[in-house]
Amino acid sequence: MADEKPTYEFKDRDVYILRELAKDPSVSSRDLADVLEAEYGIDVSYVTVNESIRNMREAGVFREAIMPNEEYFVFELFEFKFNPEYFADTWRETMEHIRDDEHTLMYFLSDGEYQWKSIMLFPTREHGERWLHEFYKNHGKTVLNVRTSVMTNVLEFGASPDLFDHLDVADERGF
Repeated sequence: MADEKPTYEFKDRDVYILRELAKDPSVSSRDLADVLEAEYGIDVSYVTVNESIRNMREAGVFREAIMPNEEYFVFELFEFKFNPEYFADTWRETMEHIRDDEHTLMYFLSDGEYQWKSIMLFPTREHGERWLHEFYKNHGKTVLNVRTSVMTNVLEFGASPDLFDHLDVADERGF
């Protein structure tokens, strides 16, 4: 994960490309070039579109990940704090265990109570319960305030194209 905000000078077309990719991540560069012209009045080649996507990817503007359909897995929110008593000796091993585990989709720190959180994917609830049992056996003294929540009825799964309207654009019509 990057520690700093990517430095990238957005052009209008970059924002529109991100919006369209959010609508359909599998859209081709050729089709994107057609959409840019039809929807936004931007006439560029598919090569230019492809180059913009590559440049944004390399600059870290967006990440690509395989997102399984939520019908195939149980999504669980896993939360914990580190136990200060054992922190110095065991925090790294515990953090890396969760970060590198095959079930971890996203791992992050939230403010407020300084809770570590991860979104985990398990094939069944029982699998998740066994994972948590093994985690406690191996790392139980390292963590406090462990909470798990099964995420049911996932209603939104993806970034809204409108989100990209909040990006800074280098110039008004910088094609």
